[in-house]
Amino acid sequence: MFTLRIATTDDCLLINRLASKVFPETYKEILSQDQLDYMFEWMYSPDNLCKQMKEGHVYFIAYAESEVCGYLSVQQENADLFHLQKIYVLPSFQGTHAGSFLFHEAVKYIKKVHPSPCKMELNVNRNNPAIQFYEHMGMKKMREGDFPIGNGYYMNDYIMGIEIGR
Repeated sequence: MFTLRIATTDDCLLINRLASKVFPETYKEILSQDQLDYMFEWMYSPDNLCKQMKEGHVYFIAYAESEVCGYLSVQQENADLFHLQKIYVLPSFQGTHAGSFLFHEAVKYIKKVHPSPCKMELNVNRNNPAIQFYEHMGMKKMREGDFPIGNGYYMNDYIMGIEIGR
């Protein structure tokens, strides 16, 4: 059984530690080590995590029993659009339906804060096998792009979306 709690800025170090286990594992076959290092610092340094929270990213931490198993973050982009910024399950919990739990909890949160119909989107690397998971969850590829993130690196992503509450 999984549970979820909202994260606070006091959890930035915990999220950083979780990300240090899951982020490199997720992208080791897709990105160079230099790009992994750059992106990890850019997205997951405790200072940047706290900054994201102050800018409207709502983070959640998931537990299996009392053990941390993953995290997610959602950000409202405009009146009727939310972005699933992050959704990660620790390698030791993959295959336990923790990812489905996190995905459904993101949708549940969006419905709570935005009861009327809206859309949730996410960016996913075009070479990430997680695309199949997102399609299984009902998301569709909407468009793709190559997004510069600095230092000469790009995120080569699909933008996937799902209608919520329609």
